[in-house]
Amino acid sequence: MEEALRQQPSNCIKICLFGPESSGKSTLSRKLSQHYNAPLALEYAREYLQDLWEKEQKICRPKDLLPIAIGQMRLENNAVAQASNLAICDTDLLTTKVYSEAYYEGWSPELLTKYALKNTYDLYLLTYIDTPWEADDLRDRPEQRQEMFDLFKNALEHNNKPYILLKGSVEERMQMATKTINQLLY
Repeated sequence: MEEALRQQPSNCIKICLFGPESSGKSTLSRKLSQHYNAPLALEYAREYLQDLWEKEQKICRPKDLLPIAIGQMRLENNAVAQASNLAICDTDLLTTKVYSEAYYEGWSPELLTKYALKNTYDLYLLTYIDTPWEADDLRDRPEQRQEMFDLFKNALEHNNKPYILLKGSVEERMQMATKTINQLLY
């Protein structure tokens, strides 16, 4: 199981979108992938949990966390294997760890925690909560947006992860993100 949670070796630059639900990560990750013609690792948890909701009317349970993490790393490793110099990740294992701790009273599976902290990215793009809330089957904390944002920001800072904060419109976020990514690429 541990092998399935490891990042595969690569020389490409890895950018990870990071932040609470409904903060614009997926929109921005798709735009960045298109802008740079770079492979995109989508958010596996969304697919997994939507399927769970539709089949069983269940939300995420502790036993779902490692399968979500394994699925996420499969998508990421596939994207990185296709990358020539840049890969965009809509999320990462640290995101799953933050949600696990928020929902399960500070608990996260040991293996998830280990690889959430061990796996590395060249840059995290922390998305602020100044985007409109978009409800769906899976999103459930519109009134706790600031609290969730703070958990994400603290996770980056506590673990010394390189990040920039993105605020404003999609265009403003793209401008700031591409300026910073270009500095890494060129």
